[in-house]
Amino acid sequence: MFGSPRNPVAAYASIGVETSVPTADPHQLIMLLFEGAKIAISAAKLNMTQGNIAQKGSSISKAIDIITNGLKASLNYDEGGDLSQKLGALYDYMTQRLLWANLKNDTATLDEVMRLLSELHAAWAQIAPSTEKAA
Repeated sequence: MFGSPRNPVAAYASIGVETSVPTADPHQLIMLLFEGAKIAISAAKLNMTQGNIAQKGSSISKAIDIITNGLKASLNYDEGGDLSQKLGALYDYMTQRLLWANLKNDTATLDEVMRLLSELHAAWAQIAPSTEKAA
């Protein structure tokens, strides 16, 4: 379902989130992308409530970048079939909702995207390779 791990590495490294990306396996990279997107949305919400417009926009842009160029780009539509199609559409929906939240200063919409990401993140954590679960 997921393609080359190089796309998530490049996306994650380019957004400036500090981690040990070079040593992470593909599953860990996706986990890091989820975490990075959630952190960016949390920062956007904080900046939105504090009236920090530039920082809010930057945080939302970071979340969109992670979702689009990390999570969505890592989907393998050839092997993932219907699930990849649905996840791709969900990532597109999240991106649109983040743009709406930015435009309207809507914290409820940020919360909606955060819930969606959290559910996917939790599901992804459940399918961790057995060596990762043992660690």
